[in-house]
Amino acid sequence: MRRTLVIAFGILELVAPGVVVDYGERLAFEEPDAGRRRPWTLPMARLEGIAFCWVGAREAGLPAALETALAVYGLVLALLPRTVVELNLGLAYENADELEVKRWVVPAARLLGVVYLTAGLFARRVDAPTDADVTHRDGRQ
Repeated sequence: MRRTLVIAFGILELVAPGVVVDYGERLAFEEPDAGRRRPWTLPMARLEGIAFCWVGAREAGLPAALETALAVYGLVLALLPRTVVELNLGLAYENADELEVKRWVVPAARLLGVVYLTAGLFARRVDAPTDADVTHRDGRQ
């Protein structure tokens, strides 16, 4: 179910990045129409959609290097949420210094950092044991 939701969101972001970004602006900004997006903002949202689809479709989970990167980014986001929010706004908007985020955005960014850190450190694919893996008390398999 989670994989389906991740892939569905990735497809939405790939096909209609403007819809996703507009919705995020309405949620996060005091004045949603005040932002002037940089030329690469929507293409980067599409790239993020591709990444969601790729991660959702992988059977083996994230590669170890991406787990490490996710954990490091999560740690930085958890410890310095305001700085990361301001940096990301500067990357996505030409007038980032004029944008005012709602009160909940920075605490939510900190929480997201904790989630990323936890996922990067502890999320591993777990395989259920098969009948071949079961050893009975009498030693037979």
